[in-house]
Parts: sequence; C-alpha cells; structure tokens
Amino acid sequence: MTGTEAHDSYGEKPDPEDHNAPVGPQKDTPPPSNDTGGPSGPNTPPPDSLRTPDDPPRIPTPRTSVEDTGLPLPEPAPAPLFLEHRVLKSLLGAWALAACSPEETAAVEDHLGSCGACADEALRLRDAVGLLHPPESLDLDPTLRTRVLESCLDRRPPRIPVPEWATPYDAETARLDALLQDIGDAEWHAPVRLRWFEGDEQTSRRTTVAGVIAHLLTVDGLVALTLGLDDPLEALAETPTPAARTEAFWTTSHFPPTRSVRAPWREQAHNLVRTVAFAGGGSGRLPVSYGAFELPLRDSMLDRAFETWVHAGDIAEAVDYPYEPPSPRHLHAMIDLGARMLPTALAARRQAGLATPGQTRHLVPAGTPGRSLRLEIEGLGGGEWLIPLDSPGALPSPDHEVAHIALDGVEFCQLAAGHVSPEEAAAGQVGDREAIRDVLFAAASLSRM
Repeated sequence: MTGTEAHDSYGEKPDPEDHNAPVGPQKDTPPPSNDTGGPSGPNTPPPDSLRTPDDPPRIPTPRTSVEDTGLPLPEPAPAPLFLEHRVLKSLLGAWALAACSPEETAAVEDHLGSCGACADEALRLRDAVGLLHPPESLDLDPTLRTRVLESCLDRRPPRIPVPEWATPYDAETARLDALLQDIGDAEWHAPVRLRWFEGDEQTSRRTTVAGVIAHLLTVDGLVALTLGLDDPLEALAETPTPAARTEAFWTTSHFPPTRSVRAPWREQAHNLVRTVAFAGGGSGRLPVSYGAFELPLRDSMLDRAFETWVHAGDIAEAVDYPYEPPSPRHLHAMIDLGARMLPTALAARRQAGLATPGQTRHLVPAGTPGRSLRLEIEGLGGGEWLIPLDSPGALPSPDHEVAHIALDGVEFCQLAAGHVSPEEAAAGQVGDREAIRDVLFAAASLSRM
C-alpha cells in the first residue's frame, strides 16, 4: 500500500465533478508519511475504525481445532472431588493401603495439606501398613535353583549330572543355608535341644544354632572321608560314631561355635555334591561307616538330607522362623529309606531283648515269606510298604500280613527322628498290637544324635 493509498484511506476521495470540494491537503488531515517503519510507517496496520474488509487481519485467526480433524477427542479432565471432612477422614485407611481411586487420592492428599489432625492420622496409618507388609528377604527361593536346573536339563542334559540320590541332600543344604542367611548374629547362640531315642526312652542334648551346624559338619565329614575329601574334625574321636565326632568337635573348640561355622559347612556340602557328580552313579555303592553300622553312599546321602531337614526344623523352631517339609519326591525317598531300615532295626531290638519274638520263636530263614506289617504313609511322600517282622532277610508277603499302620508322611519322619514318641505317632492301627508296637519303637530307634 503506497503513501497515496494510505492518505486516501483516511477519508473519502474527492469527487472531481464536485467544484465545492477542497483541493489539496487540509489542515486537519495528517500529511502522508514516507517513513519505512515506526508507529506511523507503511507497515503499521491502520486503526480498526479505518480498516476495510480487504485489509489483512491484525490478529491471526485460531488454528484448526481437533474437532475439524476427525481425530478422537481427548478425555476431559476429571472434575476435582469436593468431599466433606468426615468422608475424607473415612478414606484415610484406604489411602494408606493405596486402595483409593485417583480422584479420591487427589482429594485426600489435598486435604492433608490443610488438616493437621488428618495428616497425623495418615502418617500413623502408613506406619501400620509398613508393619503389615514387612520387607521380604532378598534371598532367592531355595527351590529356585532346582526348578531352573530341571527346566534346563529337560532340554539339554548336563555333561556331569548330579545323581538322583544326591539331589535331596543338595536341596536340603540349600534350604538350610537360605535360613541361616536370614538370622542375626545373636540368634546363632539361640538354645536348641537335639532329641533322639535310646532304647525305649527319649533323650536330648542342649546346644546352640551354631552347635547344630557344627554337628552337621562333623557327621557329613564321614561321607567326605569315604569320598577322599578332607576331614573337618581336627582331633580324632574315640569312636567314629556321629555322637562321638560331634562331642570331640565341641570339646576341642577353643570358643563355642559361632556363625563362622557356616562357611566350612556350606563349602563341604558343595564339595560332596560336586564329588559324587564327578564320581558317577556307580559311586552310590561305596560303604560309609557310621561306627556301629554302614550304609551305601546312595543311602547315606539320603540319610544326610533327612538329618539336615530335621535339624533345620530345630533351628527354625529356636529362632521362631517358618520352615516347610521337603518336596514330596524327596520326602518319599527319605520315607523309603526309613522303611527299608526298619527290618534291621527291629532285629537289633529283638536281639537286645527290647522287642517281642515272633510266633515262630526264631528268625525266619532268608528268602522265606514271613509275617508282615503293612505301613501306609498318607499325605506328602505317601505310599505303602510291607515290613517283614521275623527276619531282615525274610520276604514280605501280603498273605502273611498281621497288622496295618497308617501314618502321615511328616509324622513318620518325626517319629524316625525321635521328635515324636511311638505312643503319639500312630494315626491308625489294625491287627497284632505287639507287632505294631515293635515297629513303631523300631522306627523311633532309627533316630540318633
């Protein structure tokens, strides 16, 4: 727009036919300006009163709205809740548990900034919620390793697999180690009472949590000696029995065992599992001497798994910690070991005059069917076993069954560990009462320190 056009736009153009129209610029008309900028320059839009419809707009028009694009409209922001004080106070519990809706949470938190009484109550409720949800241990689930390995081995067999008869010991030592990780320094000195049966009476020995781990270390050392590993016992015991080795360790220690005993026990357990894995399945027939008796290595590893679980339960009870039984598959293997050891234990008690002789008044020749007792285990690790009563070498026979005992799987293990008396153990019994009593006491006699 030129300077003349700007001048003409201030008023109407003079009509050339109108002779009365003034000619030239008038006094009250501002002269046109030739400036290129500034408030009165040619780039300055004219006032609204002098604008024409063809002039460009002074203010840009609004941009296209989302309604004109066909896109979905955004959700409108929720209107804030306006709740009464009593309603907000009643929501404090749900707010502490993070159970309020977003709108309720915003309303409560806005209210807490202006109400001191509710803020104090909210703080107390949050602390209470923290007690309801104590921080969990960062230790991994002790069964996680077994589950992961089983999943991996289903796809690719290991080059050096752990024998199946050694996996219960591997699992139980891992579970006990996880329990020991969670206890404090003072709890290592918590009193623990070891219990077992001698003859027909229950006996016990007082020690500590650290003392129990020292006991497991020295008895596991019997297996280590069989495999050619180092003996953890520095001083020789008078007899190589588990009790004598444990007493020797406790006696020769300059100080009572502390949590420092955990590291050598766990290292020895790892070495045992690793060694039997390299030795192969044939090593399961190696004899392990317990002083008064021997067990093949495969049964000895089950025995060590059983005792590890039992004493882990003793420790958990001493420190008030929950502890679950072994997996059903491992528990079944432990029960099977106890059932297979019953005929020998029964014969030993009969020779010692602690069990009634059979009806034949003499031992049945090996390989001959004889009187039998049916042992039924219910629940975890369940199954049925026929126990020969007259001789360890006799053949169990259902045709010669004279009695039937029904027990829970965990209860049978507690009986074999000497933690439950024979009178308290039997859940159901039918048949020869003397045979039932002899078998129950024989099961209790399997226990030892």
